[in-house]
Amino acid sequence: MDNTYSSIGLGTAAIGRPQYINIRREENTPITLEDFRKKSWQTLEYAYQHGIRYFDTAPGYGLAEELLIDWVSSKNDSTIEIATKWGYTYTANFDPKATQHEIKEHSISKLNEQWQQSKKILPYLKMYQIHSATFESGVLENEVVLKRLAQLKSKHNLMIGVTTSGANQLEVIQKALEVEVEGHSLFDAFQITYNILDQSLLNIIKTIHTKNKKIVIKEALANGRLLPNNSYPNYQKLYIFLQELADKYQVGIDAIALRFCIDTVDPYKVLSGASNQSHVNDNLKSTTFVLDSKEIEGLRSFKSQPIQYWSERKKLSWN
Repeated sequence: MDNTYSSIGLGTAAIGRPQYINIRREENTPITLEDFRKKSWQTLEYAYQHGIRYFDTAPGYGLAEELLIDWVSSKNDSTIEIATKWGYTYTANFDPKATQHEIKEHSISKLNEQWQQSKKILPYLKMYQIHSATFESGVLENEVVLKRLAQLKSKHNLMIGVTTSGANQLEVIQKALEVEVEGHSLFDAFQITYNILDQSLLNIIKTIHTKNKKIVIKEALANGRLLPNNSYPNYQKLYIFLQELADKYQVGIDAIALRFCIDTVDPYKVLSGASNQSHVNDNLKSTTFVLDSKEIEGLRSFKSQPIQYWSERKKLSWN
């Protein structure tokens, strides 16, 4: 395996469904489902051929998990790691006009239902995660669910993780760190929203590292908000600084944003949300340089409060 890009993983939300919560930067050209599937397969293969071995998916990502099951069956490479999740069901049926794209349910029946599909990824399945764990869903206190996850962990040698979103994601992580089943810590990994705008993870990172838990970073580009656009005049100074760094290192702003995550957190993986081969290539350039301490401090100065960050994110539309 080429370890050059070992810090980068590929998140598959954008290649599993035509719409995602983001700031649109491309023309919305019509595409058939079959062409979409073919394009997504090509993106997976391109990422693999360029050194990526970690792939993150979920049933809630449209056809992404099914696509990965088909794609990985053509491989014979023990270095491939796939992480999937349970708890969300995709409901938009690839309709761009759909008013509801997904339904969240953290019940034992949903866990068992989605496991029947996800287990087809074995033996490449390495991490099984609760999709967007929250206090409201009660999943971290659902003993039936927690015991079932512990059973799957033991039987299939899986890492069990949680993904988090929202202004209180640190509190959710702290709660998850305390969860034990039969005297053993259940959760091994945390997939966390972290980027230049939401740096709250840094307040708990020492605890996570001390407990030898893995950190996977998602939404490193803040759903596109780190890419210069006129919708956020309050970020113009940040955009100027990002462009200066991009020019210095001869990469795109996306690579600067990903590199910031690598250099400040030392995560297990930072997820690329690339939707095509060009985006994969641009994202992988984040591995060709290292930010110096002055540059990191400069970027850290642009952090916002979690409540502000998530309030702003909620206003983003599916596109």
